[in-house]
Amino acid sequence: MPAIPRPEVLVLDVNETLSDLEPLRARFETAGLPGHSLDEWFAATLRDGFALTAAGSYGNFRTIGGDVLRSMLVSAGLDAEEATIGGVLSGFTELGLHPDVAPGLQRLHDQGLRLVTLTNGAAAMSERMFTEASVLPLLEHRLDVEAPGRWKPHPAAYQYAAEVCGVEVDRMALVAVHPWDIDGARRAGLQGFHLDRRATPYPEAFLAPDLQVPDLTALAEAVQTMLSH
Repeated sequence: MPAIPRPEVLVLDVNETLSDLEPLRARFETAGLPGHSLDEWFAATLRDGFALTAAGSYGNFRTIGGDVLRSMLVSAGLDAEEATIGGVLSGFTELGLHPDVAPGLQRLHDQGLRLVTLTNGAAAMSERMFTEASVLPLLEHRLDVEAPGRWKPHPAAYQYAAEVCGVEVDRMALVAVHPWDIDGARRAGLQGFHLDRRATPYPEAFLAPDLQVPDLTALAEAVQTMLSH
């Protein structure tokens, strides 16, 4: 395998890549939906965000996610009042990090990489999570897609991160669990580092990642190898 150039900036996706969404299942159940509805809801929220971006428009994650959840609740004959929707979605502010994230970010930071986050959600939702894990000081910027007005994987989202960091896109690598995000970043000129947390086949339709590892600890080890070459 050819040597991979070491990036200057790691752009980290947040939802599922850093944060563990599993606790949200209990909130869906409290609202009367089965726990597996979380997966349907998350996929549909991404679908609608992508659709607006493809149409040249924009909607924020909370509004789109709320609309999707309302439709799911109504379809199931359940209470779809704002208090119920808010009770589910407020769980995003109470999520924790995957166990490998804090030590992995510390190692990457110690190796001299600049770390930023870029999410299709709201950057503010993750502040408590990062603070409690003592990783907030490691993050140079915490970005979301409101400013560019385009959801990832639109190239404008990644270009926005590059502009904020003051580097060219080819000096950055996106770290994400989602193949669609890796594909979008690569097409925008970034490297793509895939965290294969679920050990599932990578889709052939997408551009392959430059690097595939199971978690952030393994990513830190791979970056250390880049330094030694």
